Amino acid sequence: MLVPSRRRLRLEVWIVLGLSLGQSAVYSVVQLLDKLTRAPLAEATSTLNRSQSTREYFDLTYQLLDIFFALVPVVLALYFLTDHLTPGPAGRGSHGATAFQKLGLNFARPGRDLLQGFGLAALIGIPSLGLYAAGRALGITTSIIPSALDAYWWTVPVLVLSAVRHGVVEEVIVVGYLLDRLPKLGWSLPLAIFASSMLRGSYHLYQGFGPFIGNAIMGVIFALVYTRTRRLMPLVIAHAVLDTVAFVGFSLFGKAIGLG
Repeated sequence: MLVPSRRRLRLEVWIVLGLSLGQSAVYSVVQLLDKLTRAPLAEATSTLNRSQSTREYFDLTYQLLDIFFALVPVVLALYFLTDHLTPGPAGRGSHGATAFQKLGLNFARPGRDLLQGFGLAALIGIPSLGLYAAGRALGITTSIIPSALDAYWWTVPVLVLSAVRHGVVEEVIVVGYLLDRLPKLGWSLPLAIFASSMLRGSYHLYQGFGPFIGNAIMGVIFALVYTRTRRLMPLVIAHAVLDTVAFVGFSLFGKAIGLG
């Protein structure tokens, strides 16, 4: 297989990030500055899943479209990571490894992936609650509302789909894609992990400095796990579990315990 030049790889990375989480990071910084120049950060609110229409089925349509189109940059990243054609005997071509195989984003070992995923979710989720509380107490974290969707029959399924979407988008692009591409651009592995974790933290800056720190630490842990296992599936599972608990738990029980 022909190896792309560094110039082409660099352009490819900018395209993928510009269509996905790099774009989110830029917006997040602007939103943080907007909040900081309005009032103390502790008085600001960050809503993660918003209603987009007062009409039930239009709202559902908008939610599903958001989820679908958010996954398009993931498809692009997976396309770039796939070995499309490898020269074979007598000049014939043979298909190389798929991106799913490269990244360990498959169901080759479901039991172990589930166990590792739930373990990582517990490792990250419990300290995150303490970090959020500390950030609120220090005034460096906004009030976070995980879901502001109206209560319809489709609310919980859509929140679960949204959680899975976040897990797939973030782990494929920030971990799997970047940790493949940055070393090929001459970056050392520690520098690539640092850049990956800083990007993860930066697109959470709209929530305040506490979530930036927490997600950056999460990024380092996830990247280290990936470099040891070469399996992305446990990271996607862990991320989806964390977001599902936050989104669905808040939607079902937030008002009952005085939140929202």
